[in-house]
Amino acid sequence: MKLSFTFLVVLPGLVALISCDSSKDGSPRAIASANPVIQTVNYPLAYFAERIAGDNAEIIFAAPADGDPAFWKPSDDELSAFQKADLIILNGATYAKWTTTASLPSGRTVDTSAGFADKFISVTEATTHTHGDGEAHAHAGTAFTTWLDFSLAKQQAKAIADALSERLPDRAETFQKNFTTLAVDLDSLDADMMALAKKISDQPLFASHPVYQYWSRAYGLNVDAVHWEPETVPDTGALNELIKKSVTHDGIWMIWEGEPAAESIEKLQQRNIGSVVFDPCGNRPEDGSDWLATMRKNLANLETLTSGQ
Repeated sequence: MKLSFTFLVVLPGLVALISCDSSKDGSPRAIASANPVIQTVNYPLAYFAERIAGDNAEIIFAAPADGDPAFWKPSDDELSAFQKADLIILNGATYAKWTTTASLPSGRTVDTSAGFADKFISVTEATTHTHGDGEAHAHAGTAFTTWLDFSLAKQQAKAIADALSERLPDRAETFQKNFTTLAVDLDSLDADMMALAKKISDQPLFASHPVYQYWSRAYGLNVDAVHWEPETVPDTGALNELIKKSVTHDGIWMIWEGEPAAESIEKLQQRNIGSVVFDPCGNRPEDGSDWLATMRKNLANLETLTSGQ
């Protein structure tokens, strides 16, 4: 007989639902819904899920467009929606720290990076700073932008395809077929980035933010990061930090998460440092494009680095 236990845990300002809803043998229970709801914690995972599921599921990415999903915290109603979802897709690697303290049903939760936990990158130094949302945070602990290593992104997509296939076995063939098509795109990105990296060689690069760890490791890039935001013009202290780094890391390019302010570009040009955008795309693109198009645009932007400044 299959057993299903449900407990109500009352927390301050929150009623959290914890479910143990696996089958008797410990395997995840099949989804009975004809139109299953899948909740995701960042846009890359939502994009992968949309490509793999197609019309066979409703993919929800609830984080607001004006913030960083990695540091977003759902409201009580939003958390309840996660708990009620047929499948919850997590990035893992300490991404979305709220998921480590929230009560989520283990049988309906998939950590897409669990399969390569031995490849996580530890961050030993971090400076507390703010983004556009104004909430202070730091990037200490484990680096979490795993999907910028396109080979790891492929593993995360495979974890989604397998989770859907296991829980919706009657549609497994469709999910695996869709994953195969997505994998071709991810392999192409990986190969193109490898080719670009060879042209860039080991020239020192600056990054405006410490989110490029998996990218730089995967493609053998020499990157040193500061803590600048695209919308904020660096002050004297920030520029002095860059000058100090330049003593041992003489980079002539700054990699930005988003389009920097014109004044920021000018200040860098005065120091013979060019600016190039490589958008990690943790959130849904504001221009209406998708994750794959953004990554391809990133690679096109990087061609600038192969021809000098």
